[in-house]
Amino acid sequence: MFRAFLFTAAVVAGFVSVGHRPPAAKPNIIYIYADDMGYAELGCYGQQKIRTPHLDKLAAEGIRFTQHYTSTPVCAPARCQLLTGKHAGHSYIRGNYELGGFADSLEGGQMPLYPGAFTLGRMLQQSGYKTACIGKWGLGMANTTGNPNAQGFDYFYGYLDQKQAHNFYPTHLWENGKSVPLNNSYIDVHRRLTPETATEAAFAYFRGKEYAIDKLAEKALSFVHENKHRPFFLYLPFTAPHVSLQAPESAVKEYVGQFDEKPYLGEQNYASTPYPRATYAAMITHMDRQVGALMQLLKDLKLDENTLVMFSSDNGATFNGGVEAAFFRSVAHLRGLKMDVYEGGIREPMLARWLGHIPAGKVTDLVSVQYDVMATLAEVVGYPQPLDTDGVSFLPTLLGQNEKQQKREFIYWEYPEKGGQLAIRMGDWKAVKTNVRKNRKGPWELYDLSKDESETTNVAAQYPDLLRQFETILQREHVPSHLKEWEFVTPKFGE
Repeated sequence: MFRAFLFTAAVVAGFVSVGHRPPAAKPNIIYIYADDMGYAELGCYGQQKIRTPHLDKLAAEGIRFTQHYTSTPVCAPARCQLLTGKHAGHSYIRGNYELGGFADSLEGGQMPLYPGAFTLGRMLQQSGYKTACIGKWGLGMANTTGNPNAQGFDYFYGYLDQKQAHNFYPTHLWENGKSVPLNNSYIDVHRRLTPETATEAAFAYFRGKEYAIDKLAEKALSFVHENKHRPFFLYLPFTAPHVSLQAPESAVKEYVGQFDEKPYLGEQNYASTPYPRATYAAMITHMDRQVGALMQLLKDLKLDENTLVMFSSDNGATFNGGVEAAFFRSVAHLRGLKMDVYEGGIREPMLARWLGHIPAGKVTDLVSVQYDVMATLAEVVGYPQPLDTDGVSFLPTLLGQNEKQQKREFIYWEYPEKGGQLAIRMGDWKAVKTNVRKNRKGPWELYDLSKDESETTNVAAQYPDLLRQFETILQREHVPSHLKEWEFVTPKFGE
């Protein structure tokens, strides 16, 4: 079944030939990936309450995308599809398939990638790059086929298991297959407080000594230092601002008193904090500060003109753990949040900076998606082989050569969780279908995003011909999954 799946996916996806000639000097590449960051949580996207000066500067010195999407609105499949260049109808990982438990003793990770997957890391290794993944992996533990060191990354440091990443003060992180202890006691982030037990000491339980974001940033700086004389690829999937709400006290104090707020006691799971709004803002600002340190290091090492830096997020803002997306207008006027295929769940910030190549201060409305990154980086480095990818290179847009930008027919999403959801964007039209598990033949919703980005007015009844086109794309692009739990479009298991 596995071999048949791969063969069918390859046939359906087709092969894309990369025609761009290799640059004289291959640029270093850094791809920074936030976790559960909403479309409008950066100042350069209109955020008013959270300070992000370093990412705003990155946008000012490069290009900002206004219609860029994740491939799936949750962690593991978004990461798989980013790294393998596949949309969710072809991807090997399509949902958060959790293994093990939350306790350290039960750490089991997620469904692992299959052996020898062609990832961004592997492609760039073959192009002469030293590669690292520093941050949250979520595609298998070190003792599985999903081990990042066996999937194209020379170096790994961070969280292998997404569940462990719910705690920013873990007892350990992983480095090249080995558990490395941190100076933190075990924290059960799912312990709830009551108004009677919410003492200063009870809140202090959720704080440790070594903050994971700082450890990740330290390792990222070290990797750049160690590889300054050769091409490197740094995939930096930070875990902020995904809950739990935890940040260094110094960072939280920068915001305490700025918002009207009351303590969060874990009512929606995850760690309690006396200042939930201040803590959430602090998590983003603190991560922004680490990005600033990385950018400064590139300048100090005289690497900034030969380094392409990209920034995005895996899905929209979350709905639990004490996060108040409405208060921060985290997704602006868009509908939906994490786990939704409406715009608020899948439209992401996307910034890119490459001095001397990307014109500064540019804004583009190019419709693009994270499974385009493989095709884009292949063109950047002049990868000589045909690619088995669903993506379209957006390098011409990065370079300001809009007339050379290949146009795409559609972007495709399928998401097996939250009732089973589908979405397809074709031009300004977007079709959405929810609760597919209950009713596979249920109606499509249709929105004209040129007039209705908030997806408030379903105009499906007016355009039956368009709906037939969307249905044709669905039937063509969906390849059955290898897991019963993920197959909701054309299920044949147990029927």
